[in-house]
Formats: sequence, C-alpha cells, structure tokens
Amino acid sequence: MSYQHKDLAAGRWAQLSLAERMAHIGGEVERALKWREKNNADYSRMAFERALELIDLSLEYPHKHTHLKEIARLREALVDYFSGTNEFKSTESSWRSYFSPFMYAARGKS
Repeated sequence: MSYQHKDLAAGRWAQLSLAERMAHIGGEVERALKWREKNNADYSRMAFERALELIDLSLEYPHKHTHLKEIARLREALVDYFSGTNEFKSTESSWRSYFSPFMYAARGKS
C-alpha cells in the first residue's frame, strides 16, 4: 500500500500517544474543512483521505484496544460527513470542538 504519511506508517505512528494521533487526524480534518470552505473539492477530498489513512493506521496499530471502538466510530462519522448524507448531523463546528482538546493536549506534550 502507498501511504501519504510514510514516516508514520513505517512505525512512528505506534510510538505516538492517543492525543498525538488524534491531533494528527484532527489536523487533516481541519485542512479538509478549510479547503471545503474555499470550494476546493479536490484538496478537501485529499485531506479527508489522509485523515482516513491515519485513522486506518490507528485501527491497525491501536494504542490500546479500548480505543478501537471510538476510532472506528470516528471513521464512520467522518465518512458520513464528507462522503455520505451526514446522517449524524455533524457540523464544521462540531468537528473542530471534537479535535480541539486532542490538539491542545498534544501541543502540551511537545
């Protein structure tokens, strides 16, 4: 498989904390949201696909098995928002609110 995040896929992902992983995912989601606001569907889709790649890495190499359900549900909700019918009624604001604490926690660890 060809990864966009080659260094993370090569093993660095397994070394990150849950907060760091979620912050990386949140960064890609933020990019997808910003490109969507700018009406650039291609760049938004590419950022969304990178977020999915990181989520899939998290499912493949879980930090803890207790996080699998949350990460799998996150994937389902993101796909619904960006590619589906938005059955869960997500908003840009709700995604930013979801990822904000992870980004804050990961920043504090650096």
